[in-house]
Amino acid sequence: MRPVIQYPDWGFEDLDPDPLRQFGVWMAEAEAVPEILEPTAMAVSSIGPDGASSRIVLMRGYDERGFCFFTNYESQKGRELRADPRAAAVFYWDPLRRQVRITGAVEKTSEQDSDEYFATRVVGSQLAAWASEQSRPIADRAALQARYAEVEARFGEGGVPRPPWWGGFRIVPARIEFWQGRLNRLHDRLRYERAPDGSWQRQRLMP
Repeated sequence: MRPVIQYPDWGFEDLDPDPLRQFGVWMAEAEAVPEILEPTAMAVSSIGPDGASSRIVLMRGYDERGFCFFTNYESQKGRELRADPRAAAVFYWDPLRRQVRITGAVEKTSEQDSDEYFATRVVGSQLAAWASEQSRPIADRAALQARYAEVEARFGEGGVPRPPWWGGFRIVPARIEFWQGRLNRLHDRLRYERAPDGSWQRQRLMP
């Protein structure tokens, strides 16, 4: 049984007026917990012809503009987000009993941002981006490994450029909600909503 953690009551005065700065506080605290193996993992939901679909991706950066992740633009999520540029995302850190929910518009990152991030990936991940037509069917793993071997032979020992179909998306938040779980289910929920002038307004929600 995991230890019981009693969190103090908190309200607007305890959270930063800027939700991105507040997110940074919670992210740093999540990164400090050894049991949280992937603190940057977030579930991203998109909307397609058959309804909503969700998957886990790794957030690769955030700032005042929003939250970034990288993918194949021709994958299911890539096609859906380009056709309907809206998304919802959730971070959940179980040991802390915390989650952060984000909704907003989606935009592509710049070519420069995509190039710079791709250059930081290990070579194996760079080659995999070329080898995989993400979300498309393939006969078996042997066929996938054969595609990888072809790409590896093609680029050899040289640098691997970013595939033109691969890059970043940024979720530009319109709403960000911070949720602190409590054992009695009387959870704390504080939501930030962006006003027309770009400022953030906050309100407490019932659990």
